[in-house]
Amino acid sequence: MTTTTGATAAPHTARGAAVRRHELAAFLRSRRERITPEQVGLPRGIRRRTPGLRREEVAQLSAVGVTWYTWLEQARDIQVSVQVLDALARTLRLDVSERAHLFQLAAAVDPTPASRCPSITPALSEMLRALEPVPACIQNSRYDILAHNRTYGRLMGDLDAVPPEDRNSLILVYTHPEWRRSIVHLEETRRFMAAKLRAAMAGHLGEPAWKMLVKRLMAESPEFRDIWERYEVMGVPNTKTKQFLNPYVGLLTMDHTDLWLNPEYGARMVTYVPVNEESRERLAKLDALTAAVEHG
Repeated sequence: MTTTTGATAAPHTARGAAVRRHELAAFLRSRRERITPEQVGLPRGIRRRTPGLRREEVAQLSAVGVTWYTWLEQARDIQVSVQVLDALARTLRLDVSERAHLFQLAAAVDPTPASRCPSITPALSEMLRALEPVPACIQNSRYDILAHNRTYGRLMGDLDAVPPEDRNSLILVYTHPEWRRSIVHLEETRRFMAAKLRAAMAGHLGEPAWKMLVKRLMAESPEFRDIWERYEVMGVPNTKTKQFLNPYVGLLTMDHTDLWLNPEYGARMVTYVPVNEESRERLAKLDALTAAVEHG
């Protein structure tokens, strides 16, 4: 009886994997065909017969081999890393549901903040709301922004307009125009954050999400590449005065404090408390503006 069960289980498992590969191939083709060259900054040309993007264009934009990507669309039995899945999701402009579907078809776990985060309890969400107008968010040691209150969401632009998979303070500080304009001491902040990431990464060297974050930053930011290659490591003060040039209310000077929630995973609540009356009044104005937008 045991031998028979084992013999039938293996073909069943193989059939399930084959079905997933074919579904993945069909899904990738459908999403490739709906993206126009103009959407990704490519010329259309006069001889284009393919609807949407060509396979080689998706491969180039995702920094993977053309042959490898072709095999993926042909449902070949090949291994797909989370870094490649993340690159494909961004190239094909997948929304949150589509991204989750992509990772499910590939039998992989999405390591980005777009995936479900069980550490954000209702109590923590209520605490974030109760702190308003003080800007506050919850981050992990990789700088993923896991949750935030409405004032933090408008501190350096419009965080709600940023796709969930891009809500990472390092990515935003190095690549997002609004965030870069809003941070008064930008170069110092970038160096500090990169050095802090370097120190934290020592305990996560084999984890795909960490490697994927660094690889993306290296690809998208020459400034990060330069700083990362210096191998700087810094201690992390619990409190630090920071200044932001907010696009809605002007200059804000605030004390940054980390409140550690789960040292094992690096989860912390980040708060910004105004240091003077002018910043306090401007924060109250920012909170009122944000509340007005929320309520239409």
